[in-house]
Amino acid sequence: MRTTTTALLAVGAATLAVPATAHAAAQSDFQVPLAGHLTVADQMQYERTALAQERLTRKAWPLARRLANERGEGFSPAQYRRRVSGDAPATLARRIRSLRSDIRREERKDRRRAARARAKARNATASPALEAIAACESGGDPATNTGNGFYGKYQFTLSTWQSVGGSGNPAAASEAEQNRRAAILYAREGASPWPVCGR
Repeated sequence: MRTTTTALLAVGAATLAVPATAHAAAQSDFQVPLAGHLTVADQMQYERTALAQERLTRKAWPLARRLANERGEGFSPAQYRRRVSGDAPATLARRIRSLRSDIRREERKDRRRAARARAKARNATASPALEAIAACESGGDPATNTGNGFYGKYQFTLSTWQSVGGSGNPAAASEAEQNRRAAILYAREGASPWPVCGR
């Protein structure tokens, strides 16, 4: 029994006799990466950044497409992704906030334009004299097209319609536009273009 204890003590002493510098060197291989290699923490940070970039890019490009549509511009998702591919997550987040702000601004502009158009359409009513002519000519229907060469609410000929700045078929134009064109014609020639209904 004594020899076994002695043998164990000898093995333990030999293990403890490993120089401290060898032990430190073995530990440092795990802590300090080789030149040009990333540590595990660096690799994890790189992956987190790459995932954040991908997630934010997926958020940004639909917003950029929507803004381009609001402005009536062309848009290529592939080109946009290439353009923002190197942006840091913080830059992409700022870009997303900016895109959302620009979209809201464009939507407000669209609402204002629509409101102005509605107001203009309401204000584009015809004078009582023109309304009487329209009632006689077409029953006041702006889409009237009887196939006799006269079109719309005021039964314009195509040449008369073009002479007051109209284009295309008068029956396809809005009622407000027909009212404006008829007012121009009435101011220029009076009721004479409507020999029957203008009396």
